[in-house]
Amino acid sequence: MNYKLSPSDLTYLFEGCKYCFSLKVKHGIPQPSMPMPGIFSAIAGRQKHFYDGKHTEEFCKELPAGVVEYGEQWVESVPIEIEGFDCTCYIKGRFDLITKFDDGTYGIIDCKTASPSDMKTMMYSRQLQAYTYALENPASGQLALSPITKLGLLYFKPTALEQLNLTEQAFKGDLIWHEVQRDDKSFIDFIKGVLQVLESDKIHPLTCEQCEYCKQGHSCLVGKSDAYQKGCTCCRWCTYRFKMRELDSSVSAAIGQLKSKESPECPKCGNAMIKKNGQFGEFWSCQRYPACKGTRNL
Repeated sequence: MNYKLSPSDLTYLFEGCKYCFSLKVKHGIPQPSMPMPGIFSAIAGRQKHFYDGKHTEEFCKELPAGVVEYGEQWVESVPIEIEGFDCTCYIKGRFDLITKFDDGTYGIIDCKTASPSDMKTMMYSRQLQAYTYALENPASGQLALSPITKLGLLYFKPTALEQLNLTEQAFKGDLIWHEVQRDDKSFIDFIKGVLQVLESDKIHPLTCEQCEYCKQGHSCLVGKSDAYQKGCTCCRWCTYRFKMRELDSSVSAAIGQLKSKESPECPKCGNAMIKKNGQFGEFWSCQRYPACKGTRNL
């Protein structure tokens, strides 16, 4: 298998829930969408046009002299082959800005409307490393740029509101540059960890009991005693859980094998259990119900 990896999924999705990551990459089942406020899309679109063709000295003194040459373009890498793994993967995503410096090298800039922090920068650095790999190792016919010498995040932190006239206002804020040190070895080591997840038949420790996306769907099922078994699809969260359930019936490693520190083993099949509400209160039920009807008292 040659799995497609989105740079954004390598950031939050992979860290948030390994099971949800596997569902999307291996089985094409994405998490329920959480709509992004339209203002952020509007800001991102205007930033692209604002920076297009601008010299770096006009907006970021920490960058070498150069000009913004590319904005919001798709990149795709050749397959990444790593010794010891049967599967491969490739990077496909869309960057924010690319600057060509006067010395002929390039820099990748990710624009963020947020308060900067070292933790955010560390998380977003995976995206920048992924774009770097794709640009320097492009698939046939894809955008190719090399060498990439600068990676970083340009944070816009709104601090004030200015009244321009009776019908217009404008945000004013700080522009803060956070540089990311390029580290090809660490990125490939990280990809090895991703491939280990994708090749594994087991569900990883961070389970859907801890994942905010999956807890939403599970909460929706409270009070519906047979909804999970019959496949409740009353909302996007339940639909997501239902797709998991369908997958559980067709493959050996699935929801029934989810483990967590709080979950005991089913006395009948040994798989993990989940809390349910019954006639006499809460109890532990096998996650493979109705295929397995093992129960335990709390």
